[in-house]
Amino acid sequence: MQPWGFIEVVGYVPAIAAADTMTKAAKVELAGTEVIGGGYVTVAVKGDIAAVRTAVDAGTEAARSVGQVHCAHVIALPSEGAEKVLSLNIAD
Repeated sequence: MQPWGFIEVVGYVPAIAAADTMTKAAKVELAGTEVIGGGYVTVAVKGDIAAVRTAVDAGTEAARSVGQVHCAHVIALPSEGAEKVLSLNIAD
């Protein structure tokens, strides 16, 4: 299973900035976005671990430059079946 990277932001514009920058900064696949509620939006990517870390770091900075970042996280080795807790379609 491929590593996953997540950035949670407040607002849609920072989410767009994060998604755009992540996919340009490294060879990752945009796995999806999820509107959480209360203005929070999560953007998820998947790829190899170095690319995901690079993408999340770059996306976090881009989102922070246009809005508020709530959190960012990389899961290097997701366990089998972990995608079941996500409403995103990020399974391999």
